[in-house]
Amino acid sequence: MTATEVEVRGPVDYLLLEFREDRLTGGAAGAVMDLIDRGIIAVYDVLVVGKDQQGGTYSLDLAEAVAEVGDFAGLAGHRSGLLSDEDLADAASAMEPGTLAVLIVYENLWAIPFVAAAMESGAELIASARIPAADVMAAVEALEARQPVGTIS
Repeated sequence: MTATEVEVRGPVDYLLLEFREDRLTGGAAGAVMDLIDRGIIAVYDVLVVGKDQQGGTYSLDLAEAVAEVGDFAGLAGHRSGLLSDEDLADAASAMEPGTLAVLIVYENLWAIPFVAAAMESGAELIASARIPAADVMAAVEALEARQPVGTIS
C-alpha cells in the first residue's frame, strides 16, 4: 500500500506548560492559535490542570473558566479522546503547588509531505526522540564558549 493510498499523518506530540496561577496571560495561547491558523499544527486536545498550594489537583473547563485561562479559552472544544484520567494525573504529578498547566496534544502538519515522501520511497520509522530545548541551548552555549584551536585570546 502506498502513502497515497493510506491517510498520512504527521508526528503527534504533547507539551505541558506550567504557569504560576497569575501568569496565564495569553501570549502562549496566541502563539498556538497562530500555528493553527498557518496550518503548521492541528490541536487534538487541550486540558488545563491546576494544583493548589496544598497539592490538590483540579481541571478547568476552557469554555467556563475564561478568567483563569485567558486566551486558551479559544481552544475549548479541542477534545479528541486521546487523553485519559491517567494522563491528567501524570500531568498534575509533574506540577508544582500553586500552578496551572496547559496540556496540549498536537499533530505536526508541516511534516506530512515529508512523511508521505518517506513512505512512498519505502522508508520505515525505526526510532524517534525529542531533545529538550534546554539541552540544545546549553550545548550551543558551550560550543560558543569554546575558542577555535589556534586562536589567541
